[in-house]
Amino acid sequence: MSKIAEAFQGKKAFIAYLMAGDPDLATSAEYILAAQEAGADLIEIGIPFSDPIAEGEVIQQAGIRALKAGARLDRIFEMVTSLQGKIRAPIVFMTYLNPVFVYGYDRFFKKCRDIGVCGIIIPDLPFEQQQEAADPAAEYGIEVIALVAPTSSERISRIAKDAKGFIYLVSSLGVTGVRNEIKTDIRARVEELRAVTSLPIAVGFGISTPEQAAEYSQYADGVIVGSAIVSLIGEYGGKARGPLKEYIANMKAALR
Repeated sequence: MSKIAEAFQGKKAFIAYLMAGDPDLATSAEYILAAQEAGADLIEIGIPFSDPIAEGEVIQQAGIRALKAGARLDRIFEMVTSLQGKIRAPIVFMTYLNPVFVYGYDRFFKKCRDIGVCGIIIPDLPFEQQQEAADPAAEYGIEVIALVAPTSSERISRIAKDAKGFIYLVSSLGVTGVRNEIKTDIRARVEELRAVTSLPIAVGFGISTPEQAAEYSQYADGVIVGSAIVSLIGEYGGKARGPLKEYIANMKAALR
């Protein structure tokens, strides 16, 4: 069993997304550890990119802040390296294909392995072309996480067949961001996935409240929260540790 799959064993997993370098790389490291202390079972670290097509305004602005603060790929690798010996939760990168391609697939995924990153999410990697990244990733034990969108029905079995780690179930059409109402029938979509895969299923895009977390964890194996966390960091900057821990602890409690 992979380290990512282990994060779901015996519990509903809370997955926290934080943007690397927001408000700066040293504080990012502190906040990643704070998220773990507060109960995050798996942590997504966003690698900022200039054209984040899947992101809403909150995460777009976080990426801009991170880039202005000097968050570049090698410095992000150094930041994650500094967490070794302190981080127990699996780490998954979330980024776009261009930074990985430009860095070089083999070089990128070897670096991920060496610093303890377990997986990667690449929203703009078409399913039909995923082996371009998945094959070199597999050579270094890095799992490419599959996304299933509300429009993926006809391709669910094909996507799930080769999926690794967990299934990222996108709750809504559009980009990331807090949503007061999620109109997708999450229960039905989870049932479709259960019929074709035994991998854990985590729901993301739009979840922000304990009530939402409790509702969707009835069906899924975990929930993913990004924009609400990033919004807190945007509001409090270098003083977000307390609010961040309180928020994550409340969300984790809702999953119990």
